Amino acid sequence: MTTLNKVVLAYSGGLDTSAIVPWLKEHYGGCEVVCFAGDVGQGADELEGIEEKAVASGASSCHVVDLNDEFVRDYVWPTLKSGAVYEGRYLLGTSMARPVIAKAMVELAVSVGADGICHGCTGKGNDQVRFEHAVYALAPELKIIAPWRTWGFKGRTDLIRYCEAKGVPVRSTAEKIWSRDRNLWHISHEGGALEDPWNAPPDDVWMLTRHVRDTPDEPASVLIEFESGVPVKVDGAALGPAGMVERLNDIAGQHGVGRIDIVENRMVGMKSRGCYETPGGTVLMEALRALEELVLDREARRLRDDLALQFSHVVYEGRWYGNAAREAIQAAIDSLMEPVSGEVVVELFKGHATAVQRRSPNSVHDEDFASFEADEVYNQGDAEGFIRLVSLPQAIRARKQRETAQGVS
Repeated sequence: MTTLNKVVLAYSGGLDTSAIVPWLKEHYGGCEVVCFAGDVGQGADELEGIEEKAVASGASSCHVVDLNDEFVRDYVWPTLKSGAVYEGRYLLGTSMARPVIAKAMVELAVSVGADGICHGCTGKGNDQVRFEHAVYALAPELKIIAPWRTWGFKGRTDLIRYCEAKGVPVRSTAEKIWSRDRNLWHISHEGGALEDPWNAPPDDVWMLTRHVRDTPDEPASVLIEFESGVPVKVDGAALGPAGMVERLNDIAGQHGVGRIDIVENRMVGMKSRGCYETPGGTVLMEALRALEELVLDREARRLRDDLALQFSHVVYEGRWYGNAAREAIQAAIDSLMEPVSGEVVVELFKGHATAVQRRSPNSVHDEDFASFEADEVYNQGDAEGFIRLVSLPQAIRARKQRETAQGVS
């Protein structure tokens, strides 16, 4: 038996982590278990009474740390600025939350003198990689414990029986319809009927967004102000990072904005189907892209698109800390987005978020040049020489092909 003095456990208060508390003490020489819960906006229902649950399960204490503003400011905003969207659709809600949770957890482990750190991620998912990436980068001396990769329990029924045997109170049944993960940015739904991609999502899956049939018959508009690619105000109000996302989630969710149903490629190789709701994030992404269209020239947009693809994989895989690529991409994005300031009005209607107005002091859109009316600033005759030059490779190729064909004949 491996003996540890103290282990910090990522604790949710659910069945899995309730069982892990006595399991750790049993398998690691009666070690002290300190529970940790990072508040990233999962809601009061999930955090209510969590300290008492942890102690009742056998933990010495439970630390609940408010990470809401840090999560949005230091992880969501950089990812939003980069334009990163995993596999063209996923706005990386769970992916962005894991590094900030892992960082706070490691800080607690160091402060309490723990020699081990434990998570309840399964061996099939992405989160085990994201958490452990962070631990190896921030405190590689800590022993990482992942019970789902080693213990003999096969499912929820086994866990319930184990908790009962250990006197651990749990409010759970053997049936759990959906596997959900919620934070300020989004909520994901997996499992149950969703495991078959042929099954349409049941109505009871969705939590943050209304079905289109239940949304208002009149559109709503929201005004978002950005400074260097970072949202700073919603409808003229500076609400702070977390407050802005919460406000936009409420408005956009009422109009059915932000639902996606995808089958994504997990890091471990399998495909996984999930339904994600990101109402406020969808609005912010639409608004920022609209503002970029005013400010960024063609080459800057192309570079930002290339970097966005690379950054999406960095974030999805949890390679946030000790990663030179992440730091370099983020520095490049910060430089590119420095002039992207201004205001955008987004219209919300029947599941759609559409930018309808935009302005920026740094706009390079010029009505005098773009106008279809008569102008004195653009000589349309200049286009002839330009087209001839950019078409030169094709013209040469065609000539060579014709000469070759004539030589053969």
